[in-house]
Amino acid sequence: MEVIEKVNPNAVVGLAAERAGQPVVITIARDFGAEGHEIGKLLAVELGIPLYDNEILVRSALRAGETVDQVAAYDERMAAEITAFLPDRTDSRTLSDKLFGAMSEVIVDLGATESCIIEGRLSDYLLRSNPNMIAVLVTAPLEDRIQIVSDKRGLTRRKGARLVREMQKSRELFYKRYSAGKWKMTSGKDLVVNRAKLGKQGCVAVITAAYRAKLAELAAGEKSAEPSA
Repeated sequence: MEVIEKVNPNAVVGLAAERAGQPVVITIARDFGAEGHEIGKLLAVELGIPLYDNEILVRSALRAGETVDQVAAYDERMAAEITAFLPDRTDSRTLSDKLFGAMSEVIVDLGATESCIIEGRLSDYLLRSNPNMIAVLVTAPLEDRIQIVSDKRGLTRRKGARLVREMQKSRELFYKRYSAGKWKMTSGKDLVVNRAKLGKQGCVAVITAAYRAKLAELAAGEKSAEPSA
């Protein structure tokens, strides 16, 4: 379980937006090996808002009436064993479909109730109608991602390349299956940040600027809506 939540003076405007019923949610899709999770953790500290990752699994398990281990086993690898989305089988409720349904409800609830960061799990697609969502893709060239993964895990380049390709395919299949083929990891993004070019802190700075710009827009809207004295 991992919820990153610290109070940052820079988050004061964000708290005001939440009190006005306008939380801002950042969704982070990440190419495998681009260190999107690490960037999300740094961003949570910078903005003073929670990062939801594995905590979503716990909440989903409770909602679905399943164990956390069952949910974790089906997490973002749900689609790895499925070669295609079958629209004529929508009446067949597999365990993975049940768990994804619970996960979807948790993500939609979070996006509507508090300013936060949600990593992966098709959150950008599930919250696509939320006007206060900032959809981010963290990426890097394939060779850079292979190097990062190989260095972190002590793998040869060959093994690192295989792992990156397998995990990337799994994430892309997850998007395909649970959006009925309507959404890709690159779809509907407001920001695409290149970790290889900007570094982790540079990516955080870009996303932070977008978040603050959204908060300023909401604050201006609230002010203009106030009745004249």
